[in-house]
Amino acid sequence: MTPAPASPRTVAEIDWTRWRPVDPATLLFIRRDRELLLIRKKRGLGAGKINGPGGRIEPGETPLAAAVREVEEEVGVTPTNVAKSGELRFQFVDGYSLHVHVFIADGCVGDVRETPEAVPQWTAIDQLPYDEMWADDRHWLPMLLSGQAFSGRFVFDGDRLLDYVLERA
Repeated sequence: MTPAPASPRTVAEIDWTRWRPVDPATLLFIRRDRELLLIRKKRGLGAGKINGPGGRIEPGETPLAAAVREVEEEVGVTPTNVAKSGELRFQFVDGYSLHVHVFIADGCVGDVRETPEAVPQWTAIDQLPYDEMWADDRHWLPMLLSGQAFSGRFVFDGDRLLDYVLERA
Protein backbone atom coordinates (compact mmCIF):
# COMPACT_ATOMS: atom_id res chain seq x y z
CA MET A 1 0.00 0.00 0.00
CA THR A 2 1.40 3.37 -1.06
CA PRO A 3 1.09 6.16 1.52
CA ALA A 4 -0.88 9.24 0.55
CA PRO A 5 1.29 12.12 -0.67
CA ALA A 6 2.16 14.59 2.06
CA SER A 7 0.27 17.86 2.00
CA PRO A 8 2.45 20.88 1.21
CA ARG A 9 3.54 22.73 4.32
CA THR A 10 5.69 25.43 2.68
CA VAL A 11 5.18 27.87 -0.18
CA ALA A 12 8.16 26.33 -2.02
CA GLU A 13 6.54 22.87 -2.10
CA ILE A 14 3.67 24.15 -4.27
CA ASP A 15 3.84 24.54 -8.05
CA TRP A 16 2.05 27.89 -8.16
CA THR A 17 2.04 27.89 -11.98
CA ARG A 18 -0.31 24.87 -11.89
CA TRP A 19 -2.12 25.75 -8.65
CA ARG A 20 -5.88 26.28 -8.97
CA PRO A 21 -8.08 27.49 -6.10
CA VAL A 22 -11.15 25.68 -4.91
CA ASP A 23 -12.81 29.08 -4.43
CA PRO A 24 -12.21 32.56 -5.86
CA ALA A 25 -13.10 35.20 -3.27
CA THR A 26 -12.85 38.85 -2.24
CA LEU A 27 -12.09 41.10 0.72
CA LEU A 28 -13.02 44.78 0.75
CA PHE A 29 -11.87 47.17 3.45
CA ILE A 30 -13.61 50.55 3.83
CA ARG A 31 -11.43 53.32 5.19
CA ARG A 32 -12.97 56.36 6.88
CA ASP A 33 -10.49 58.94 8.16
CA ARG A 34 -8.28 56.98 10.61
CA GLU A 35 -10.69 54.03 10.89
CA LEU A 36 -11.25 50.79 9.03
CA LEU A 37 -14.54 48.92 8.78
CA LEU A 38 -13.96 45.40 10.05
CA ILE A 39 -16.37 42.57 10.80
CA ARG A 40 -16.55 39.73 13.26
CA LYS A 41 -17.62 36.77 11.13
CA LYS A 42 -20.56 34.80 12.49
CA ARG A 43 -20.35 31.80 10.15
CA GLY A 44 -18.33 30.12 7.42
CA LEU A 45 -14.55 30.08 7.02
CA GLY A 46 -13.04 32.14 9.82
CA ALA A 47 -16.20 32.29 11.95
CA GLY A 48 -15.39 34.20 15.15
CA LYS A 49 -12.41 35.99 13.61
CA ILE A 50 -12.22 39.67 12.73
CA ASN A 51 -11.65 40.46 9.07
CA GLY A 52 -12.86 42.71 6.27
CA PRO A 53 -16.18 42.00 4.56
CA GLY A 54 -15.92 39.59 1.66
CA GLY A 55 -16.75 36.20 0.31
CA ARG A 56 -16.90 33.91 -2.69
CA ILE A 57 -17.17 35.17 -6.25
CA GLU A 58 -20.26 33.78 -7.96
CA PRO A 59 -20.02 32.29 -11.48
CA GLY A 60 -20.03 35.08 -14.09
CA GLU A 61 -19.32 37.76 -11.49
CA THR A 62 -16.24 39.99 -11.60
CA PRO A 63 -14.10 40.27 -8.46
CA LEU A 64 -15.10 43.94 -8.10
CA ALA A 65 -18.84 43.21 -8.41
CA ALA A 66 -18.49 40.36 -5.90
CA ALA A 67 -16.63 42.56 -3.42
CA VAL A 68 -19.30 45.28 -3.54
CA ARG A 69 -22.13 42.70 -3.29
CA GLU A 70 -20.51 41.01 -0.29
CA VAL A 71 -20.13 44.32 1.57
CA GLU A 72 -23.77 45.17 0.89
CA GLU A 73 -24.91 41.73 2.10
CA GLU A 74 -22.67 41.56 5.16
CA VAL A 75 -22.87 45.11 6.56
CA GLY A 76 -25.61 46.92 4.60
CA VAL A 77 -23.56 49.70 2.98
CA THR A 78 -22.33 50.36 -0.55
CA PRO A 79 -18.59 51.12 -0.74
CA THR A 80 -17.44 54.14 -2.75
CA ASN A 81 -14.26 54.74 -4.78
CA VAL A 82 -13.21 51.10 -4.67
CA ALA A 83 -9.70 50.20 -5.86
CA LYS A 84 -7.97 46.84 -6.11
CA SER A 85 -4.96 46.56 -3.80
CA GLY A 86 -3.72 43.01 -4.06
CA GLU A 87 -4.17 39.29 -4.46
CA LEU A 88 -3.69 36.55 -1.91
CA ARG A 89 -3.44 32.81 -2.55
CA PHE A 90 -4.09 30.43 0.32
CA GLN A 91 -3.36 26.72 0.42
CA PHE A 92 -4.58 24.74 3.41
CA VAL A 93 -2.95 21.40 4.26
CA ASP A 94 -6.41 19.77 4.22
CA GLY A 95 -6.58 20.50 0.46
CA TYR A 96 -8.82 23.58 0.52
CA SER A 97 -7.49 26.58 -1.42
CA LEU A 98 -8.61 30.15 -1.93
CA HIS A 99 -7.63 33.00 -4.29
CA VAL A 100 -8.63 36.33 -2.74
CA HIS A 101 -8.86 39.66 -4.58
CA VAL A 102 -8.35 42.46 -2.03
CA PHE A 103 -9.93 45.90 -2.43
CA ILE A 104 -10.01 49.16 -0.48
CA ALA A 105 -12.68 51.88 -0.57
CA ASP A 106 -12.49 55.42 0.76
CA GLY A 107 -16.07 55.59 1.99
CA CYS A 108 -19.54 54.15 1.83
CA VAL A 109 -23.18 55.06 1.40
CA GLY A 110 -25.78 53.91 3.90
CA ASP A 111 -25.77 52.89 7.53
CA VAL A 112 -23.64 50.01 8.74
CA ARG A 113 -25.73 47.26 10.34
CA GLU A 114 -25.30 43.81 11.81
CA THR A 115 -26.50 40.91 9.65
CA PRO A 116 -26.76 37.14 10.12
CA GLU A 117 -23.24 36.94 8.61
CA ALA A 118 -21.30 39.63 10.45
CA VAL A 119 -21.03 42.14 13.28
CA PRO A 120 -19.48 45.33 11.82
CA GLN A 121 -17.09 47.52 13.80
CA TRP A 122 -15.25 50.71 12.91
CA THR A 123 -11.74 50.26 14.28
CA ALA A 124 -8.94 52.79 14.67
CA ILE A 125 -6.18 51.92 12.18
CA ASP A 126 -3.55 52.20 14.93
CA GLN A 127 -5.51 49.69 17.06
CA LEU A 128 -6.20 46.85 14.62
CA PRO A 129 -6.93 43.63 16.57
CA TYR A 130 -4.37 41.42 14.80
CA ASP A 131 -4.58 38.80 17.57
CA GLU A 132 -8.23 38.20 16.62
CA MET A 133 -7.60 38.16 12.86
CA TRP A 134 -6.11 35.59 10.48
CA ALA A 135 -2.34 35.31 11.05
CA ASP A 136 -1.53 36.55 7.52
CA ASP A 137 -3.33 39.89 7.99
CA ARG A 138 -0.53 41.45 10.04
CA HIS A 139 1.82 40.96 7.08
CA TRP A 140 -0.15 42.44 4.18
CA LEU A 141 -2.72 44.77 5.80
CA PRO A 142 -0.07 47.46 6.48
CA MET A 143 0.76 47.38 2.76
CA LEU A 144 -2.92 47.87 1.87
CA LEU A 145 -3.19 50.80 4.30
CA SER A 146 -0.05 52.48 2.92
CA GLY A 147 -1.29 52.22 -0.66
CA GLN A 148 1.18 49.55 -1.79
CA ALA A 149 -0.03 46.91 -4.23
CA PHE A 150 0.83 43.38 -3.07
CA SER A 151 0.72 39.70 -3.91
CA GLY A 152 0.96 36.96 -1.32
CA ARG A 153 1.01 33.18 -1.07
CA PHE A 154 0.25 31.49 2.24
CA VAL A 155 0.12 27.96 3.60
CA PHE A 156 -2.15 27.25 6.56
CA ASP A 157 -2.85 24.25 8.76
CA GLY A 158 -6.32 25.11 10.04
CA ASP A 159 -5.91 28.67 11.28
CA ARG A 160 -2.16 28.31 11.90
CA LEU A 161 0.10 30.05 9.37
CA LEU A 162 2.91 27.69 8.35
CA ASP A 163 4.69 29.67 5.64
CA TYR A 164 4.28 32.66 3.33
CA VAL A 165 5.81 34.82 0.63
CA LEU A 166 4.63 38.42 0.29
CA GLU A 167 5.74 40.74 -2.48
CA ARG A 168 5.02 44.21 -3.76
CA ALA A 169 3.04 43.93 -6.99
